[in-house]
Amino acid sequence: MLALLTDLNAWAALLTLTALEIMLGIDNVVFVSLLATNLDAASGRTARQIGFALAFVFRIALLFALTSLGQLRYPVFVVFGDEFSWRDVILIGGGLFLIAKATFEIHSEIDVGEHHERRLSSNANGILLVIVQIALIDLVFSIDSIVTAIGMVQQVEVMIAAVLISMAVMYGASGSVAEFIVRNPSTKMLALSFLILIGVALIADGFDVHIPRGYVYFAMGFAALVETFNILARQRRARRRQ
Repeated sequence: MLALLTDLNAWAALLTLTALEIMLGIDNVVFVSLLATNLDAASGRTARQIGFALAFVFRIALLFALTSLGQLRYPVFVVFGDEFSWRDVILIGGGLFLIAKATFEIHSEIDVGEHHERRLSSNANGILLVIVQIALIDLVFSIDSIVTAIGMVQQVEVMIAAVLISMAVMYGASGSVAEFIVRNPSTKMLALSFLILIGVALIADGFDVHIPRGYVYFAMGFAALVETFNILARQRRARRRQ
């Protein structure tokens, strides 16, 4: 352990892996922040704390289950000549869950009625449901995150440190993202669209059709930039009217 502290290669690997883990965790931040907006401020903060704590536990557990993680890639059944592993099943299931969740939320935002009011009024009872959803999607995102870590670094200590730092950064970012979505309701629809895009990418990975994440993040970043301009324009028009 002491040798790692003086190893420049280990520090370089830590910085690189931490940055990559944060990039891979953007999807997780968007999902957790979006769910937190359905709760009041205190409950949302609790849900985010528990959610990212679970994400950290899942990632560390997967790190210490390297052999089991390798077995997730072994084919377990064949459909029309295509082999599917447990990893593929988890990715496809997670992608379908994200698409279904985002579609339901979009429908609720467009068709604001009694159902929407009842959902907002049950914040105290809904925190458990939010935590369960966060835990499920944490497990899906943890798989790719840890597979990447194992492929880049050999030292388990460096992997754990990178995961811990990235989790702390993502938790801090999730609060700001959630507050931003609350202050600017139009961004919620954009975030839900991101979830559909991420869900499609996960399903494609499950069918061995890899969509480079750079394309996905570029699309998300470009859309977010356009929405930022829209928010600034609305704020300027509001100031002029005042």
